[in-house]
Amino acid sequence: MVVKAITFDFWCTLFRDANSEPRQKIRIQAFAEASGIAKDKVEEALRHVWGEFNRCHREDQRTLGPDDAVRMTADYLGITLAPEVSDRLSVVFATAILRHPPEPIEGALDAVKAASFRWPVGLISDSGVSPGTALRALLDRHGFTGCFDAMTFSDEVGVAKPQARMFETAAARLGVAPCEILHIGDLEHTDIAGIRGVGGKAALFRGANGHTPRETNADYILETWEDFLDLIPELT
Repeated sequence: MVVKAITFDFWCTLFRDANSEPRQKIRIQAFAEASGIAKDKVEEALRHVWGEFNRCHREDQRTLGPDDAVRMTADYLGITLAPEVSDRLSVVFATAILRHPPEPIEGALDAVKAASFRWPVGLISDSGVSPGTALRALLDRHGFTGCFDAMTFSDEVGVAKPQARMFETAAARLGVAPCEILHIGDLEHTDIAGIRGVGGKAALFRGANGHTPRETNADYILETWEDFLDLIPELT
């Protein structure tokens, strides 16, 4: 099948998963101040919540968001927050990433630009406590936005990769069939399995995730974004 569109993952593909600790400190501090609960207790609660976030992502193939994080933290601590307090904390949880952002991976912007000169280009990303609205702001901050014809986030679609709906939604927005997409991502069980499941092509990006498997079902392996630039003539 001829490639008629390119899609990219966000985490560990375009952006490094960095600065999570200072973001967590912001959330702990805000929740402790709003609730009167000691910070060590809030930190314990959030560790439990992140475990549930990961379980939901892995087993249910959907992602929870900042509203869920605030509610689940309060439930774990056995407290009830006023609606306006919950709303305020949800904003803090969602936007902490804008105060301590991850950084783009070297060559990522050049790769997306190069793809956009030749194909419709999309983003297909699972989100979480940092929702699609926050990730869009980061992409815009670093000059990616104008390169994308469509952005698809799990918190807006209602399911996560590898669910077919994520790739079908992106394909519809790009005006192609799912099987005509080459998707680039770093996770075998979400990115690679997801696009292969709808008949598309897959490229495993190994440039930022130290846990990518040596064995893969991907059609291509990219160690750096220069590898993608070298691949373009083969795809056109």
